[in-house]
Amino acid sequence: MVTHVPAETPGDERGMLLSFVEAQRGAIRRSLIGLTKEQAASRPSAGELSLSGLLKHVAETELNWLRMAQQRPNESARTAETWADSFRLVGDETVARMLEFWDGVAAETEKFIRSVPDLGDTFPLPEAPWFPAGERVSMRWLLAHLVEETARHAGHADIIRETLDGRTASELVAEVGGYSNQS
Repeated sequence: MVTHVPAETPGDERGMLLSFVEAQRGAIRRSLIGLTKEQAASRPSAGELSLSGLLKHVAETELNWLRMAQQRPNESARTAETWADSFRLVGDETVARMLEFWDGVAAETEKFIRSVPDLGDTFPLPEAPWFPAGERVSMRWLLAHLVEETARHAGHADIIRETLDGRTASELVAEVGGYSNQS
């Protein structure tokens, strides 16, 4: 799990942007380390967010943006009736299965981004009240947006995790990296 993205990432702009997306994915993955199913699903704040729900949401959101960029239908598209299920595990869904699903989405995102001829290539945004009519965005914009979206939720995950058991993001980074977090 990437925790630091060097200022000069070897390779081109794609590699750098993909590395920043992966660094934010790692923050959310780390927030789930060592938690029980019940802890991961708990909502310790006044809000509706849980760590397992955030995991599912960011995985599905990345898939949705990928499908828009590919101009393909999203096989996991939500409706108004199923929107709330994008923030909680349902049925036989587990954290492990969601992590596996997200790993597949991440691999597909990277493969797709590496295959587009130019990061300036664009795709249309769907008709929605929150998007300007006829708006198109670039692959570069998509990657920046994935960093933004995932980082926002990684911050939520940090707060939820610390509220659950006092473990900070720095402590989890240290645990994954196999080093002490003491100054």
